[in-house]
Amino acid sequence: MLFHIQCVDRTDAGTTRPDTRPAHLVFLEKFVPQIITSGPLLSAEGKPFGSVFVIDFPNEAAARQFCADDPYAKAGLFASTTITRFRQVYPSARE
Repeated sequence: MLFHIQCVDRTDAGTTRPDTRPAHLVFLEKFVPQIITSGPLLSAEGKPFGSVFVIDFPNEAAARQFCADDPYAKAGLFASTTITRFRQVYPSARE
């Protein structure tokens, strides 16, 4: 079951994102087989202000646990996190 996860950084996050990025990347390595795509949200100036994932989990509870366990979330980086079921249509369908 695919989920679209969007996390938006706190406006007062300061250096939390760059300081926590190494731990975040190590955390993501455990999920490489499940990640369809992921990356930062970028401002018009090209500065990261959030994260997006399309990721395969058995259920929403697992998606929520993934979000809670992310070092970015544990460091308090995000102002909001939205988890939505997703259906991939292109380039190939996945249920």
